[in-house]
Order: sequence, then structure tokens, then C-alpha cells
Amino acid sequence: MKNKKQKPNYLEMIPVRNPEINWTTDEAGIITLEIENKGVANRIAQKLLKKPRITYIHLDENGSFVWPLIDGKRTVMDIAQLVDEHFGEKAKPLYERLVKFFQILESYNFAKLN
Repeated sequence: MKNKKQKPNYLEMIPVRNPEINWTTDEAGIITLEIENKGVANRIAQKLLKKPRITYIHLDENGSFVWPLIDGKRTVMDIAQLVDEHFGEKAKPLYERLVKFFQILESYNFAKLN
């Protein structure tokens, strides 16, 4: 029999923000990520198609709460408990949403899961 590759337990993983990403918080507490568009293809697009050098990504209320909690020490489970305490029923389904959020952050190289 073949061993099935075990799926990672996201709740035990520790997210780490990409240190190259700058971010700001507005007066309402909403976080904006500043993504620098680097590379040859991006430079060409910037010159020919007037694409911006920096893309701004505005996180929603939940993402803006979670982003500062990503400190390289807390697990996804630790963060989930803080989200649950802060948002309660509004965050449900808690684990599915939070894991998806971290998967998206990782897919865009905004953070990685260790």
C-alpha cells in the first residue's frame, strides 16, 4: 500500500509576514499592504502601460485585525482564539475562513506558514 501524503495541520503552523512588505493603518484601523511591483515584466508594464510601481491592497476588518498578530511566534490556532474573542459569531466559520486567509497570503508571498 502507498502512504498517502498527510495534509498539513494549518492550525499548528506559525505564519510569518514577508519582511519586504510595507503596510500602514488608517484612522479606522484598516490595514493597507504596499506591494512593490518589481522585475523586468513589471518595469515594462510600468513604462508602456502606465502600471503603478506600488500596488495597494486594503484588508477588510478581519484581515486588518489578523495582520498585526502575525508575529512569527503565534500559531494559527493562537490567532484564531484572539479572532474568536474579538469578533465572536461574526467570524464564523472561524477556522475555515482563517486558514483560507493564510493560504491566500501565502499564495501571494505576503506571508509564509512554518
